[in-house]
Amino acid sequence: MVLKYLLLIILFVNICYGYKILLVFPLPGRSHSILGDGYVRHLLNAGHEVTYVTPFPTENPPKNLRYIDVSESSKCVNMGTFDIKVIMDKQINLQDQTLLMPVFEKFWECLFKIEALQRFLNDQNEKFDAVVVEWLYSELGSGFATVFDAPLIWSSSMDPSTFVLSLMDEHLNPAYTVHHMSKDYSFSFLDRVYQLWSVGRVRYYQWANSNKENELFKQLYGPIVAKRGRVMPEFDEVKYNASLMLGNSDIVTGDGIALPQNYKHVGGYHFKDDNEPLPKQMKEIVDNAPHGVIYFSMGSNLKSSNIPDHLKRKLLDMFSEFKETVIWKLEKTIPDLPKNVHISPWVPQQSLLAHPKCVLFISHGGLLSLLETLRAGKPIIGIPFFADQYLNVNRAVAKGIAKRIDFDENVIQPLKGAIKEILENPSYQQRAKELSIQFNDRMIPPGKELVHWIEHVIKTNGAPHLRSAALHVSWYKKMYLDLLLVVLIALMLILAVSKSLFTFIQVNSLQKKKLH
Repeated sequence: MVLKYLLLIILFVNICYGYKILLVFPLPGRSHSILGDGYVRHLLNAGHEVTYVTPFPTENPPKNLRYIDVSESSKCVNMGTFDIKVIMDKQINLQDQTLLMPVFEKFWECLFKIEALQRFLNDQNEKFDAVVVEWLYSELGSGFATVFDAPLIWSSSMDPSTFVLSLMDEHLNPAYTVHHMSKDYSFSFLDRVYQLWSVGRVRYYQWANSNKENELFKQLYGPIVAKRGRVMPEFDEVKYNASLMLGNSDIVTGDGIALPQNYKHVGGYHFKDDNEPLPKQMKEIVDNAPHGVIYFSMGSNLKSSNIPDHLKRKLLDMFSEFKETVIWKLEKTIPDLPKNVHISPWVPQQSLLAHPKCVLFISHGGLLSLLETLRAGKPIIGIPFFADQYLNVNRAVAKGIAKRIDFDENVIQPLKGAIKEILENPSYQQRAKELSIQFNDRMIPPGKELVHWIEHVIKTNGAPHLRSAALHVSWYKKMYLDLLLVVLIALMLILAVSKSLFTFIQVNSLQKKKLH
């Protein structure tokens, strides 16, 4: 009987301390969904009630989980843009952030036309203790926090960059930090000039587009906020008012840069506590691979099936020259496979990488894949295609666990050489194990840290004590331009007085000479 009452008390306490949290992850990309699902899993396990704006709802959700189905958002962005053939043919430059930003502005505008989302936002009975919004080249999602008058927490899917940190603190100095869209990882004179130019170009676009973006922000959220009897704040007031930013990042994958108190590394929070077992047929293949397994995957957004057929055949021929078994995540069947090559439309990646027979991962360089590789302690060959993938791979190369190959018609020989180099040179495997120790040696798992900081924001009414003082200082004061102006004026006055004094002395001297 005592145990029964004790369990009831524990249940009551958990219910009392459960918070209502809104997660906004509306992008129709599977990798972004994996990140959103990670928040859901950890928050539910902590006893909180979660409302999840997602294009990937599942059937029969747990009791404390409610979906806002925005699966129609797939119509708001052209996923065909992320086509290997399109990128190979250079039909679009996905490294140009000024091209991506208007795409995501239009995405948010389109998203707001979804009826399910409108019903949700206009329901005045909806209340939340915190709002977590994924940042991706637009701050328009910050309006959700305004609608529900709750603390805003940004979620970043990438390593900390100047564009997310400027929302919380300061722009990073391009003299020692690489623009996250850069294809190179170097700090030579010309590279530093390029980094400065890249950041300046995007900042100019943001400045030139600010009025248009502010009007769109008011258009999207103004009527909804008005119905709740509140005055709509300015866009800048909202997007710079976040309590926290949780980054899918880790110091081991990135660079040692200074971070504000309200940026928290939680990279790897999407990991499951226990890796799911490999499917029976795949397990047999891996277990019976006498020389180990090479795993090849282009991630969830890029499809290997879109690689031109003649290149797919050349890749298969090249893989056949190795004694290792190759597992290729490929979305369609191919006839006449080499004996050592196996294809599958889906692979439990974390489980395969963790298997002791896996000796090499050929990857597109997405940050999720890189984090999973570090956890498992395996070397990689990175084949980046867009966005931060180049920087992720370049950093891995600099840390000694990777080789980078660019994907084009001539990819076969460089890729073959890179595979031989990593398999024959034990330094890559050794370095991967060293970084894995660094990555896995944590005080607490990233999922628990994520929950802690969300709860901390709620308990402290927005965690104002964590916010950077830099947000309250004008740009000209940060650069001491006001002091420079005072110094220049003082120098000009000194010069003017000196000139007048010199002139006076000179004239007085001439007059004395005339008198004599």
